[in-house]
Amino acid sequence: MVLATNSDSEEHLHSTFASRYVRAVVPRFKMPDNSMPKDAAYQVISDELMLDGNPRLNLASFVTTWMEPECDKLIMDSVNKNYVDMDEYPVTTELQNRCVNMIANLFHSPVGEDEAAIGCGTVGSSEAIMLAGLAFKRKWQQRRRAQGLSTDKPNIVTGANVQVCWEKFARYFEVELKEVKLSEDYYVMDPAKAVEMVDENTICVAAILGSTLTGEFEDVKLLNDLLAEKNAETGWDTPIHVDAASGGFIAPFLYPDLEWDFRLPWVKSINVSGHKYGLVYAGVGWIIWRTKDDLPEDLVFHINYLGADQPTFTLNFSKGSSQIIAQYYQFIRLGFGGYKNIMENCMDNARRLKEGIEMTGKFNILSKDIGVPLVAFSLKDSSKHTVFEIAESLRKFGWIIPAYTMPADAQHIAVLRVVIREDFSRGLADRLITHIIQVLKEIEGLPSRVAHLAAAATVSGGEVKTAKMSLEDITKYWKRLVEHKRNIVC
Repeated sequence: MVLATNSDSEEHLHSTFASRYVRAVVPRFKMPDNSMPKDAAYQVISDELMLDGNPRLNLASFVTTWMEPECDKLIMDSVNKNYVDMDEYPVTTELQNRCVNMIANLFHSPVGEDEAAIGCGTVGSSEAIMLAGLAFKRKWQQRRRAQGLSTDKPNIVTGANVQVCWEKFARYFEVELKEVKLSEDYYVMDPAKAVEMVDENTICVAAILGSTLTGEFEDVKLLNDLLAEKNAETGWDTPIHVDAASGGFIAPFLYPDLEWDFRLPWVKSINVSGHKYGLVYAGVGWIIWRTKDDLPEDLVFHINYLGADQPTFTLNFSKGSSQIIAQYYQFIRLGFGGYKNIMENCMDNARRLKEGIEMTGKFNILSKDIGVPLVAFSLKDSSKHTVFEIAESLRKFGWIIPAYTMPADAQHIAVLRVVIREDFSRGLADRLITHIIQVLKEIEGLPSRVAHLAAAATVSGGEVKTAKMSLEDITKYWKRLVEHKRNIVC
């Protein structure tokens, strides 16, 4: 790699690896005083990035890791467009509106055939959930104030399996999060228990279409029916939000008769991640409201300093246009049939992986056949080795597979989870099965780390711990150890 000679330097650079830049300390805290050649800067950064994991082998993530070259080109062609400049980039704005309409149609939004749906693009489902939560809080406040009632203690009812963005919303916007606890063999929110927790201060009940933990769809239809009964009895108008971050682009194609969306009258808003099974790279989500009345007008800002009146309801201002354009590309490129084929392939490969894992005889499958295409599984016998050891050992083959404990009250259950994305083929599934079998054989020949830790944890502070308590201590230890090692790698 030839570099131009710096006329201000006596050093003549012939190759990046023969230059002083590869032996200099990489800047970490302070911007360097002088410039370096562009090729050297590229090489320094590229070399460090080699230590990252392979995104396509990162089976912890739901996020898309592959797109067609034609879409990659569209992304690069628009990477310099600021989406918020709507007057300057009207076509990009139009593409967003088309995406909103298409998604609303998928979710059976009650709008006319030529009527624009209510929604917007976001930076992932986290922002979408923040916006939905703010809309629910404001609607609740307006109702309470009109009745002369206090607005001091708003709350949201969710399952303990919700993604952390719900906890962020509750903390950032001062809303109590009331969680329905899980139980062994039931790892989603129980609709009956959720409705029992609803009170006059509940701004909404959040249901998950595709639990992060097991991929399972929560029963939104039952939740809607039970909530309708309670609303009729109490005179409240407690609504439902569906967090369809993972399942929103799966259910319409694989389970069209499943009622979870705007077909249910108490569902007022739905979020979905375009960068998950919407098949777009990270950085795009969507929020759709049932009707215009479900988005309070006083939350929408109108700006004109970019050239024209523009309504905006976001938590940020500037953002790229690339992912919006990429989403529209996928919609018109694949169409309904293309998405259906891809989701069917994902489910077929998930079933193949599930069968291979079951054949080992060592695991219990926790994920369901209907839901997000993933396989969540736990060891039948954790007395000698743990899922955290298995996850750690699979790393040597390049696989990034998360091991984690369930939320309360099932925290004594530790699982592995493999997410099946578009680019996870049958060949990769078979290879992963082979490596899991190999790892099982290897750790069976090793001394039991669990036994060693259990012996140390049996007596603590003079009290003899139960087997379950010891197992929880061991699980926490391995979880910390795995996370620590990941931090070192990063």
